[in-house]
Amino acid sequence: MGDFLIRNISEAMKRDIAESAQRSGNSLSDEAKELLREALQRKTEAKPEAMSAYAAIRAAFEREDAVDDEFAAIMEEIEAARKKDFGRPFEDLE
Repeated sequence: MGDFLIRNISEAMKRDIAESAQRSGNSLSDEAKELLREALQRKTEAKPEAMSAYAAIRAAFEREDAVDDEFAAIMEEIEAARKKDFGRPFEDLE
């Protein structure tokens, strides 16, 4: 297991972590690890899963079991509208 050094922590923060550790019966190191773990978990849970517009539309069609021809036709309509909106053709990179 690796080590992790955090420099320049304010005395107030160190005191708060030490008091929390004492209340929970943990060492300062264990308490700091637990606080980091909890913060990372909250941050991960709060972050919505990034999804492209294409993936979102495809997922909606998959829920309706309509991903074959109907999906392709709608995506072609979207692409045609997008090209029209920008007034220039889109280079197909596939």
